[in-house]
Amino acid sequence: MRVLVVDDDKLVCVSLKTILEVENDIEVVGTGCNGNEAIELYHKLNPDILLMDIRMDGLTGLEAAETILKEDSNGKILFLTTFSDNEYIISALNIGAKGYIIKQNFECIVPSLKAVNAGQNVFGDDIISKIPSLLDNSSSADFSKFGITQKELEVITLIAEGLSNKEIANILFLSEGTVRNTLSNILQKLNLRDRTQVAIFYYKNI
Repeated sequence: MRVLVVDDDKLVCVSLKTILEVENDIEVVGTGCNGNEAIELYHKLNPDILLMDIRMDGLTGLEAAETILKEDSNGKILFLTTFSDNEYIISALNIGAKGYIIKQNFECIVPSLKAVNAGQNVFGDDIISKIPSLLDNSSSADFSKFGITQKELEVITLIAEGLSNKEIANILFLSEGTVRNTLSNILQKLNLRDRTQVAIFYYKNI
């Protein structure tokens, strides 16, 4: 796994490089200290994952991530920050980051990187617990106006509750393949990238 580390604290960059390269399957291919360097190094080094801080001088991590993901929708960005501000969390979700973890939980960094590399989204329990209240919208929505069928809405609702395809299949008495196909249709209809964005869509419109 090739990782690019970007943090405005050079000591943090050095420490992260040391911690990560203890792992046999992780290589830190570069380090940067601001959003502009993140974009430049991302294009130059093509890492598997960009591990990046949010608050940095000049171009922030959020701004850099948005630029990178507009150009590479398959990019994997994991935010590592000391801040769990609501504004930052919701921005990271909307941009399409694969994860948001807190620096203080340093023991989660390596497992989180491996999970993201495997295609999972990683948001700590303290972050996940905030999402429904952050995205609360008291107005009810007619999901049919988005072209969503009743079956698709049932799948969306269960995804928003954090259930896996297998768990959804068991609840709705469907095969996992049907759930996967339904999710693919939902993503296409709503022009979304992944399950996290499906959950955001749901909470914004209930």
